[in-house]
Amino acid sequence: MLERFKNSPIPIWVNVFLVVIVLLMTVQVFWYYFNHQYLLDAGITIEGDPDKNVLYTTAGRLVAMIGASIFVLITQNPAQHAVVWFMSILREGQEMFIDPLFPYANSPAAPIVDFGMHVVIVALQIAAFVTVSRLAKQERRDAPASALT
Repeated sequence: MLERFKNSPIPIWVNVFLVVIVLLMTVQVFWYYFNHQYLLDAGITIEGDPDKNVLYTTAGRLVAMIGASIFVLITQNPAQHAVVWFMSILREGQEMFIDPLFPYANSPAAPIVDFGMHVVIVALQIAAFVTVSRLAKQERRDAPASALT
């Protein structure tokens, strides 16, 4: 597995950044499935089955993102990486506005600081997307014509 990373066309910073994002999403999944007290402390109400439905649906979507991210970390395919980064940009881009507008009760940062952190994260995600998209385009250009049909 480590050899695959060494020989990968994907830059190490892109892979490391994706691993960090996977770890952060994993923490969120843990909160949504198992640590409802953390969510209550954050000011999120969990008053019945409809609220749990939203929590578990959100957790399930994060699990899908984690699965897709782990898949591309294993395959090291630039085109597949681009799809995951695109989805990540859309997810984090929404959070960039939602988190400062509707902050958690136990948010560790002021809304403007939270917004600034999200801007940096989204900018890095865009840079990763552009990087892997260029690699995917180069791979398509370099592929023999028979491989494209």
